[in-house]
Amino acid sequence: MYANCLHWFCKQLVKNKVSFASIPTVGSTVDVIHSIVTYGHDVLRHKAKPVTEITPAMRQLVQDMLESMHAARGVGLAAEQIGREEALCVIDVSPQSEKPDCVAANAAIGMPLVMFNPAIMSSTGRQRNEEGCLSFPEISAPITRAAEVTATYMDLNGKTQTVTAQGLLARAIQHELDHLNGVLLVDRMTPMQRISMSGQLKRLQRDSRAES
Repeated sequence: MYANCLHWFCKQLVKNKVSFASIPTVGSTVDVIHSIVTYGHDVLRHKAKPVTEITPAMRQLVQDMLESMHAARGVGLAAEQIGREEALCVIDVSPQSEKPDCVAANAAIGMPLVMFNPAIMSSTGRQRNEEGCLSFPEISAPITRAAEVTATYMDLNGKTQTVTAQGLLARAIQHELDHLNGVLLVDRMTPMQRISMSGQLKRLQRDSRAES
């Protein structure tokens, strides 16, 4: 009887992609590392739904997203990328990853940055750098973005905050807000970039739809 129960339990862990590190001890909460949804899944095209209240479930979702983002070695993650539809994204850009001239400008912005219902209020300048996405594994392209953005959002305490960011952090904010509006990396590519990567994009779409 015990052996059969243990066998069923292990099968459920594998099926739901839960690591043993995620199994709680007494008094702990469960932090789940989610699989990243890749290009081809319909949820990536859905527009996010506003979050009206910071509940314990929302706080847990934030922790799960941070764990999932760090496990995938990303610097940003939107809820849609784990199959959810909340207007929520998390960002963690280290000063070491930032351009030297942007470190001071972003110094007052604490990491990780948790943004509910974010919106860009203004943008200035122009930057063009290589940009990737966890939902487009092994695909990247030079993408033009604003060099500086000012964004508002609701924090984990339910308070409205405003940040002004430059460089990679500004790029990450724009990228994640795109996700919340159903806009993807491929939409920011030039026609020539899409043509040159059409084989990779088609394979990714096919593989993602086969898994869903």
